[in-house]
Amino acid sequence: MECFYEDGLAFTCLPGCRYCCAVEPGFVFLSMNDLQRLCSFTQKPVKDFVAEFCIKVPMGSHHYLSLKERDNHDCIFLGEKGCTVYESRPVQCSTYPFWAHVLSSGKSWEEEKKWCPGIGKGVLHSKEKIDEQLSLRKENQPLIFEELDMSLILS
Repeated sequence: MECFYEDGLAFTCLPGCRYCCAVEPGFVFLSMNDLQRLCSFTQKPVKDFVAEFCIKVPMGSHHYLSLKERDNHDCIFLGEKGCTVYESRPVQCSTYPFWAHVLSSGKSWEEEKKWCPGIGKGVLHSKEKIDEQLSLRKENQPLIFEELDMSLILS
């Protein structure tokens, strides 16, 4: 069976679009790599970063670490000129829209296109690049809070 994106897919974030980072409620789940990168970028120890910028999200028998949102659903790191941690943004953010569920079929890609104005426009991403993004997501699974070294949080 041929992959529907064998010839690549066009996507470019459009200037001024902030729909991924605002408008509707959602979660930006952090991997351990994300947490370390963001702590380094903000120059905050893990316990301070988690206390200031994160929430624990209950999901079944675990809690996952997610970035906080403001009351209007803006990401805690969304500023007037865009993402204030762009260079160190979470993998969930940097790999969008090349997520497994969005790429599961041509139909799911077209469904995502209904609310993301950058899908189908701009840069053509090769199948190889898209597959790299999928692999990056797999390698950076959301951090289960209970597995976080609590000495980092409590110290």
